[in-house]
Amino acid sequence: MQLLSDPWTLTLAIVAVIILGLAKGGFAGLGALATPLLALTLPPVTAAAILLPILLVQDVVSVWSYRKTWDRWIVGWMLPGALVGIALATWLAAEVPEEKLLVVLGVITLAFGLYRLWIERGGPIVAASNSPGWVGALFGAATGFTSQIAHAGGPPFQMWVTPRKLPHETFVGTSSITFAAINWMKVPSFILLGSFDRAVLEAAALLIPLAIAATLAGVWLIRRLDNAKFYTLTYVLMIALGLRLIAQGL
Repeated sequence: MQLLSDPWTLTLAIVAVIILGLAKGGFAGLGALATPLLALTLPPVTAAAILLPILLVQDVVSVWSYRKTWDRWIVGWMLPGALVGIALATWLAAEVPEEKLLVVLGVITLAFGLYRLWIERGGPIVAASNSPGWVGALFGAATGFTSQIAHAGGPPFQMWVTPRKLPHETFVGTSSITFAAINWMKVPSFILLGSFDRAVLEAAALLIPLAIAATLAGVWLIRRLDNAKFYTLTYVLMIALGLRLIAQGL
């Protein structure tokens, strides 16, 4: 409870975990807001470390649900690249001062918000649908990098996989398997960085029940909200948060 003893930190942690739960419940893309939000009050690496065990628990449900509907060729090409991206992001987190890491996190958050607004307004995704596997490895590296820094690997994944027009369940299953594997690949990196100390693990354990409840709430809410307006507001908020983190880092 040490990390969450400050009321402002506790509030942001609760909001971040609810966001992760809603994302897993069906609000795709929303989860990228969680780490930047918590990084307003905690170091970026610590914020990401608290949320990683929560993601691992949530992944169990999604992997089990889609274990029979995923594209092995896509996952097989993306994961080696993701490992390279995770390694690069780990080196960056170890060598770069916290202020500069905030700027990196802010840029990723800003880019994610702009990208998602572009897609929501009908902007095309330019990656070719028949691009070879090695291109997927490059997108995998970008996915691993952004996922390690901010748990925000969605855009690079979507840019390569979406144009392939997979059946809906296959797309969701491929995404679930890919990011579950990436999340486990990130565990040694956080251990290497010394981020999984007792305070971080206690904070994560405290928040996991809330994450499960938020996931169930996401399933319920997604059937009742005006998704278009909700997503637009979310991505505008993401852009503002990205700019705030950049200013804070500078």
